[in-house]
Amino acid sequence: MTNRQRMIRQTLTIARRDFTATVFTPLFLLFLLSPLIMISFGLVGALGGSTLARGNDGNDRIVAIVAPETARAMASADDRLRRVFRRSDAPPPLVTQAPDADPARQASATFDAKDYEAAAVLYGPLDRPTILYGAQGGRAASYLAQLAEQTLRDRASGGIKALSTATKEPYVRTTASRSGHSQSAFFAVTGIFFLTLFLSGQAVGTMAEERSNKVIEVLAAAVPLEAVFLGKLLGMFGVAVLFVAFWGSLISQAGTLIPGSGARILAEIGPAIGLPVFVLLFFAYFTMAYMLLGAVFLSVGAQASTMREIQMLSLPITIVQMAMFGLASSAASQPGSTLATVAEIFPLSSPFAMAAHAANRPEIWPHLAALAWQLLWVSITIAIGASAFRRGVLKSGSGRKGLKAMFARR
Repeated sequence: MTNRQRMIRQTLTIARRDFTATVFTPLFLLFLLSPLIMISFGLVGALGGSTLARGNDGNDRIVAIVAPETARAMASADDRLRRVFRRSDAPPPLVTQAPDADPARQASATFDAKDYEAAAVLYGPLDRPTILYGAQGGRAASYLAQLAEQTLRDRASGGIKALSTATKEPYVRTTASRSGHSQSAFFAVTGIFFLTLFLSGQAVGTMAEERSNKVIEVLAAAVPLEAVFLGKLLGMFGVAVLFVAFWGSLISQAGTLIPGSGARILAEIGPAIGLPVFVLLFFAYFTMAYMLLGAVFLSVGAQASTMREIQMLSLPITIVQMAMFGLASSAASQPGSTLATVAEIFPLSSPFAMAAHAANRPEIWPHLAALAWQLLWVSITIAIGASAFRRGVLKSGSGRKGLKAMFARR
């Protein structure tokens, strides 16, 4: 058996050991379902936040202090204008009041009503109305102004009968729209970012744990440190692939639960390069991003011996990743720009930016060049990480004996 074959066999042995030690444990099921737990907590928080943000929206009203005949015409115009709003965007319901001797005082007193909360109040002649509005009633005031205008137009035209009849037919696109390409690019950048950040971080804890219980020194005495480093990286990547395959299968089946209107919206979202090729490129760029970040995290774990040190060293890496995410997101919204080119060339942001490039542009050849470029930097990162890994193990005490044994074996 040649040295290369022995190295590959030892690397795969370490990878299989780490993969089985991670997957075949009860805690792995909790790890696999952790996104569901996070989503559940997020939905609960979003529900509470939206309820708090809405406040008294269900009790808000817009008030028009007008004569009874004008109130009927205004109510009819209000009914027609509301048809162009979605329910979530519609202004508060309209309430009309007959004016008393002092409409201005009446309008001010309306804000102190006990049975509803006034967002905006209109009074005076419709051609020169006065509209009072509260801190969050700017849009309601604009709607009341438009409502007064429409009421006057109805009166001037002699009625409210429609002058045209439109035929509305839904149109389903056969290809994704340009904005759909941009949305696909953003989803790709976000997906790779969260997957790499969520999955590669576990490599730090694994390394620190094995350093603390001296297992890493036993491994270093048995096989070359490079094989230990690469094996651990491949083992953790296997766990990541299993995680992505599990959730990817669930998400792929979620399309059957989407109603027809949602399916039409999704039909406009898609990558310019085509979905099958895009899926392959997404996985390839996720692999490159994971290998880059995983090698860095393994190097951090080799240098740290306590959880406190891990947290201190991991924070700068996470900040850099957030910066790369911001750079790639900006590049995704500006395809073909200088910023996009910089993001596609810079090693740490290249996997994210090129995934966005696949969503925005149909060419294949830039991805071949990008993958070769990223593979070069993955090799450089792994080499640097293995060197740092070696120094981290040697500092643990008995790692030097393991290194001597390794050389003696050679």
